[in-house]
Amino acid sequence: MDPSRYRQLQVTWKGEIDEASQHAVSELNRRFDPDEFTVVLNGRKLDLWVRAVDLRALASAVSEVRKQYPTALPMAKIVDEVESVGSYGIRGRKRVFVDYNRERKVVGRRTKEARRGKHFYAKDHPFERANHPFPKEYEDRIVCGDSEDVLRALPDNCVDLVFTSPPYNFGLAYQEDQDADAFDWESYFAKLFAVFDECIRVLKFGGRIVVNVQPLFSDYIPSHHVISRYFMDKRLIWKGEILWEKHNYNCKYTAWGSWKSPSSPYLKYTWEFLEVFCKGDLRKSGQSANADIDAESFKQWVVAKWSIAPERRMKEFGHPAMFPEELARRVMLLFSFRGDLVLDPFAGVGTTCVAARRHGRSFLGIDIAEEYCTTAKRRVADVQMEFLR
Repeated sequence: MDPSRYRQLQVTWKGEIDEASQHAVSELNRRFDPDEFTVVLNGRKLDLWVRAVDLRALASAVSEVRKQYPTALPMAKIVDEVESVGSYGIRGRKRVFVDYNRERKVVGRRTKEARRGKHFYAKDHPFERANHPFPKEYEDRIVCGDSEDVLRALPDNCVDLVFTSPPYNFGLAYQEDQDADAFDWESYFAKLFAVFDECIRVLKFGGRIVVNVQPLFSDYIPSHHVISRYFMDKRLIWKGEILWEKHNYNCKYTAWGSWKSPSSPYLKYTWEFLEVFCKGDLRKSGQSANADIDAESFKQWVVAKWSIAPERRMKEFGHPAMFPEELARRVMLLFSFRGDLVLDPFAGVGTTCVAARRHGRSFLGIDIAEEYCTTAKRRVADVQMEFLR
């Protein structure tokens, strides 16, 4: 028997193997598929070769065999030994002891993908493959202005990665306009998508857009779905969705809607979303020598649930809705190469730009609030001073 195909167990006893015991083992084996369960006499031991077995059927079979051969060795120990195994899967009524946790492989995956239509919504996209250099006068800069206007000065296909967290329209007070985060939804999305249109245009072929967004649950606006639908309509390829688990448990207890009633319970979340899209191709060009993510981080981060504490220094930097630098760091290392150009069209106080400078990427950060841009420039300068020390 191939040991890799079975879970091997063993039962021992003190008595001698008599003829009744040999017949009992043969009778028990007759009742089961030998490819799934077999008992082998081995001196004063019973070797159990188990792949899958219905425990109730095994107990019943052992009971019947004991009645037929009452003087046989203590067969009940077989049931006890199998039942003692704590790691198994379930298939029907059987416990499965081998390969139960192995990822199932799709046979003929590529043929089936072609038949279904892989990312069918992005077919016939209008994107040019030729990429262009990023203008030097905008490299490693924080620009104060309307992103829609600023981005028009850039050529097509010149940015490697867009990472941003646009204002969520929650009604938070931002520096430039105390009411700027409480527009009616049509106006909000119209402006947001006008900026995203420019982001798509300047993104390189194969480049990525990653948008951090949290739906406004109180208004029942699934912003992450609305934004994803927009990118799909623009023929971008959905690469995935990351849950940013903030472990912000206080929010769980601030509202319940209809208390203890199915009338209208209010759902609360401790996470936000990162929507990840690609322009033209799922693969991004780049030199393997410039991939700076280590193996352990890669294995952890491709599991698309990131547990990262929220930013605690918002009062220090005077911004009501910052994300932590660790979030930007992971996005950059997982979705871009060292030396790439990262754009944040809603840069705020510059967390994306700080992470880019710290991890060998160039950047362009744009924000309409002058005070935020001043803070962002100071933070980037502080990182540069760290390198000089």
